[in-house]
Amino acid sequence: MKSRKHADSGETLYRIFIYVALITLAILIIVPVAWVFMASVKQNSEFYGNPWALPAGFYWQNFVDAWNTAKMGEYMLNSVFVTALALILLLLLALPAAYCLSRFQFRGRKFLNTCFMAGLFINVNYIVVPIFLLLRDGDMWLKNVLGTSFLLNNLVVLAIVYASTALPFTIYLLSGYFATLPHDYEEAAYIDGAGYGKAMWKIIFPMAKPSIITIILFNFLSFWNEYIISMTLMSSASGAKTLPVGLLNLMQAQQSAAQYGTMYAGLVLVMLPTLILYICVQGKLTQGMTVGGLKG
Repeated sequence: MKSRKHADSGETLYRIFIYVALITLAILIIVPVAWVFMASVKQNSEFYGNPWALPAGFYWQNFVDAWNTAKMGEYMLNSVFVTALALILLLLLALPAAYCLSRFQFRGRKFLNTCFMAGLFINVNYIVVPIFLLLRDGDMWLKNVLGTSFLLNNLVVLAIVYASTALPFTIYLLSGYFATLPHDYEEAAYIDGAGYGKAMWKIIFPMAKPSIITIILFNFLSFWNEYIISMTLMSSASGAKTLPVGLLNLMQAQQSAAQYGTMYAGLVLVMLPTLILYICVQGKLTQGMTVGGLKG
């Protein structure tokens, strides 16, 4: 009886510790985010008093100024275009590649898997300069041959670079998930006359929907918040900046002009799409990270 009581008390203490840790972590995350949203609707005069005081009213002009005057609306459209194009290119390349690497045996398969695994250990921030030099040299060659250049300061090229740098992680995650799916459904589809492409599109991809949503969310967050590559490859195009680069310019400009409300409104514009997307797909995200195959 005593040992059972000790076990119950130990389990209770463990649960209390877990709850306290989770509540503390939630507070550490929620409080700064809530403070940014609260600061985004304050007038400048309110920032010189108690920084934790609630706003006297909702000053929506901050968002209007950030969207129009600070060009955050233009930068957001650029980020939407780059992120959407990069995700489309990534899925078009990664889904068939992961399917082939996980479901078929062919010559060179191990070598390709090794190359993609090696790509996981390359931090893209370390190769930004070589990428920039490669594109710059390509621009110089195009200018000499065609009289024009388009590799640098190009949103489409930026999206291609984003998709390329995300390929190793995406293929690794998808191929691992595809490998856990049974072959019975594909074999049944082949008997019914379906080809490899139709079996992949109609059978495997719907079964792997949680995993696909997971990689879409992870890569969306990576592309949307990426700063270093965008700043390096889009350095000369004032009107073609993405949202993180535009936000930094806004923060630098508004600090000197003391327009703090506009600065925090711009920060909210950066955070809001990621929060909305996460809220919409969090169930699928959890499922994609935990489900390893069919059960039953």
